[in-house]
Amino acid sequence: MNPTIELVNILGAAALLLWGLGQIKLGIMRAFGASLRQWIAKGTKNRVLAAFWGFIATLALQSSTAVAVITASFAAREFISLGMAQAVMLGANLGTSIVALVLSADVSAFGSVLILIGVAMSMSATGTTSKGVARAILGLGLMLLALRLMDEATLPLRDSPLVATILSALGNAPLLAVLMAAGLAVLASSSLAVIVLAMVLAGGGIISPAMAIYLVAGANLGGAIPPWLAVAGEGVEARRLTLANLIVRGIGALVVTVLAAPIADLLIRLTGDARSLPAIAHIAFNIALLLIFLPLITPIGKLVVRILPDHPSAQGERPSYLDESLLDTPELALAVAKRETLRLGDIVAEMLDDAMKAVAAPDDSLAPRIATLEQQVDKLHEAIKLYVARMTLSELDPADSKQANEIISYAINLEQVGDIIKSGLTELLDKKARKQLSLSPEGLAEIDSFFHQTRDNLRMAQAIFLSRDLTLAQKLVEAKVNVRRIEEASAEKHLDRVRQGRVETIETSSIHMDLLRDLKRINAHVASVAYPILEEKGMLRESRVVAASG
Repeated sequence: MNPTIELVNILGAAALLLWGLGQIKLGIMRAFGASLRQWIAKGTKNRVLAAFWGFIATLALQSSTAVAVITASFAAREFISLGMAQAVMLGANLGTSIVALVLSADVSAFGSVLILIGVAMSMSATGTTSKGVARAILGLGLMLLALRLMDEATLPLRDSPLVATILSALGNAPLLAVLMAAGLAVLASSSLAVIVLAMVLAGGGIISPAMAIYLVAGANLGGAIPPWLAVAGEGVEARRLTLANLIVRGIGALVVTVLAAPIADLLIRLTGDARSLPAIAHIAFNIALLLIFLPLITPIGKLVVRILPDHPSAQGERPSYLDESLLDTPELALAVAKRETLRLGDIVAEMLDDAMKAVAAPDDSLAPRIATLEQQVDKLHEAIKLYVARMTLSELDPADSKQANEIISYAINLEQVGDIIKSGLTELLDKKARKQLSLSPEGLAEIDSFFHQTRDNLRMAQAIFLSRDLTLAQKLVEAKVNVRRIEEASAEKHLDRVRQGRVETIETSSIHMDLLRDLKRINAHVASVAYPILEEKGMLRESRVVAASG
């Protein structure tokens, strides 16, 4: 067979294997993600129980990386301690090895059956849980099919002198073999995929038993790197957890690499099966890590705290609810995105409160504070948009998709309100302070009343966004009409005072009118949260223009 075709077949089988693994994880997360997270969070009363739930979660998800990211998110938010999180990871690593042991048996014949069942269930499934289960079954079937294809694709390699020479050279360079396997595990974001590849190669006699042990060591080392990279932007507790996992696996990989030859001889004598050797070595590796390091989680925790101490600048930072590990569970991801958007609204409310204070009395500290808050608004708005956009890349139910669009729309409107306060209101107030101008008592009272009305409307918008209450939505739209009346009435009174020749009114005329304009614009953005709710109920007219009668 043409070598190019052989390579394409192997890569295609490997890609199908990774796709199947991904579908299992995604399906289980969609169907049981919330329950799994609750089990992990509640099952950390002691280290043994924590390790058990990490083990169970990995059996379900087929991915210790996914469990690592979930656990890291809990650690970052201090839902579980660093020690208990480490115990979860030790159990999760063992779970992956059990999956590999099951796959070492000849179960590929079940692949077609599972694909048939998965497709049939997908076509008839309606709920999120049933669709998730169907996806997981289909993914498992594709994974087993990929194993069979990989077996067939590697047949020509077993008699290839070139392949024998390359692998023989790697067998004489243990460090290079370990690094190669680690690199493959990082690229695949899965140590299981590398173990499966090692089983295929060992079963075909393509690699020696010692080389299989090197691949197992590298797979375990590389499997700890994706979670470490995935939580780089999380809190220090999350980074400590994944670093501890990387240190533990690194120590284990080093010891196994040094003792590869005797370990391989022992396992071959015990099993007599070259194909299952990598899977058995993998499970023995993780059982040893569990037994050795579970009693040592406290000193390991102290070590990573010394390596990654608390950063002084992190003190006082606002918490973030955008949990990356929830992206595969839309209902939970949308909930935290909604919570983060409410926090965005709270920051905008702070900006509006400071602008109100600046109108009432000059204060040099308010403008810089508003500018700082506006920067936070910009960053948070961008983070929310990117988070929800990443979620919508996968399949969402129509209801979830609609909610995602509403979250993005409200976040955009809040960001625009922040821009108006920063670039409009504060510049006007700065001009007022710089020229030492004062609004007339009547004008100040009108603007202050308008500010309070706007603040009340923003508070109502926050409640509507959280509850989708129809009555409140109607009330907010009515309040928007009242805002237009307030703006028109204040503008008319202001012009009356100008006609009377009142000096303070004439001097601050442009400031007064621009404040009215900006507050009206803010209310328009705030009221937008009510429109999707009214439109859904068929209560939103397309135009306020009254049709001319014949």
